[in-house]
Amino acid sequence: MPDWSALSNASFLAIAAILLMGVPHGGLDGAVARRVGWPSGILPWVLFHLIYLLLAASVAGLWWLYPLPSLMFFLLISAVHFGSSDIRHIDAPSARAAWLPLVAHGGLVVIAIPVLQSAAVEPLFAALVGADNSLWLLQQIDQLLLPWGLSVFAYVIYTVYQPRWRGPLLNLIVLIALAYLLPPLVSFALYFCLWHSRSHMLRIWRSIATDQRARSARETIAYSLLAYAAGAVYWFYYRGDLTSLTALPPALLQLTFIGLAALTVPHMLLVDIVHGQRDKEHYD
Repeated sequence: MPDWSALSNASFLAIAAILLMGVPHGGLDGAVARRVGWPSGILPWVLFHLIYLLLAASVAGLWWLYPLPSLMFFLLISAVHFGSSDIRHIDAPSARAAWLPLVAHGGLVVIAIPVLQSAAVEPLFAALVGADNSLWLLQQIDQLLLPWGLSVFAYVIYTVYQPRWRGPLLNLIVLIALAYLLPPLVSFALYFCLWHSRSHMLRIWRSIATDQRARSARETIAYSLLAYAAGAVYWFYYRGDLTSLTALPPALLQLTFIGLAALTVPHMLLVDIVHGQRDKEHYD
């Protein structure tokens, strides 16, 4: 059984920050849907939410049935989603010009953190997919370190000739240093809350028409409260007795990251695919 005493108070605070920021981070998706042309009215509004919830529930259900493929898929889409988010504010002349920065930034969460903190990440993955699967997955990720490291080195050279990428590169270097120095949950929370979620919410908020902001704020609050209520149901009923200290951390990790995966899929489909196809000025 993993030694959960390795989870420091800072790690528990990091999980709390991920939950508090992660849910509102997707709470503006209704505003994004309207911006890309989703029709107004009661029936379209209900249909949008049904589709969104069905996708999220399907992800959670598939994770329950197939945990290892689900975690691998989540890491893959996270690399694409986080990588594109980190460079979205850069005015690249073409998608081809952005592929190297995308690869470099996309490897931060799914390669740098697991490899640089493998001993600490192993019990976290074990809580999600089991101990044997956790070790196997970390071995596969370790094989990606060299090619990803070469992409970061090439990215550094690339910025010599393309100054527009120097700011994002500096951010990436700082985040890699944090991944090396800090526990994995803490470095991920800092990135997720202070870089990813913050920039996402600011970009979307600025794009919303003034007369629509009150509605969008109400939606975000309502979605967040509903998500927290669903999490509470999972916490107190579905997981059974959580009074044991050994049961508490795995359940908390499952709630955090399976829930995050469930919300990421519809969020990414809307933001990165639908919105990306319909509007060149897209958000994370």
